[in-house]
Amino acid sequence: MRLYLVRHAQSVNNALAAVGSSEDRVFDPPLTEIGLQQADLVAQHLQDTMDMPPDRREEPFGLTHLYCSAMTRSLQTTKPIAAALGLSAEVWIDIHEIGGLFLNDASGIKGFPGLTRSQIETDFPGTIMPDTITEDGWWDAASGRETLDAFISRSIRVALALRERATSYERIALVTHGAFMDALVKALLERSPQSPDAMFFVHYNTSITRFDFGPDA
Repeated sequence: MRLYLVRHAQSVNNALAAVGSSEDRVFDPPLTEIGLQQADLVAQHLQDTMDMPPDRREEPFGLTHLYCSAMTRSLQTTKPIAAALGLSAEVWIDIHEIGGLFLNDASGIKGFPGLTRSQIETDFPGTIMPDTITEDGWWDAASGRETLDAFISRSIRVALALRERATSYERIALVTHGAFMDALVKALLERSPQSPDAMFFVHYNTSITRFDFGPDA
């Protein structure tokens, strides 16, 4: 199995962070105009550019499965990729960003339910969704912010699910998020997602990281 981790394109919150601002952050930020352009470009790259396996024989990416989180920025990044490659995107709830959907201000932490099933069907037609996405959204707003222990457990759960497919000939892409990608990479490398050496695997917007799995993975 070959795994590609793709970070979403630039979001509104990413743009705010770049200028050192956090006042106008939103709980489920959409892509900026630059982000929409980035999403189109990474879709074109995956469609037209040749990949370079270890034996150095160029070949197409040839994705067979395309997963994304239920967060708006991930769905927006995935949409042109799915169209370019002729694939149906599938929401994998567990690959969302650390914390879930929340805002933290002077009044405390407030959770939000996220996009509803009908909103996703309307804005991202053809996207495959689990039954857990309903008209009440997909995030448990009452839980507020995801705990660190829950985040670590989730990243390990995704890593184990991917390892179960290691011997397949699938080529899987996950369109996901920076902090989650760091934790997932650590879990795949059998390091603690809460590593004591404070190592962080940085992934820029629309960057692509590849893992090749063999029979002993």
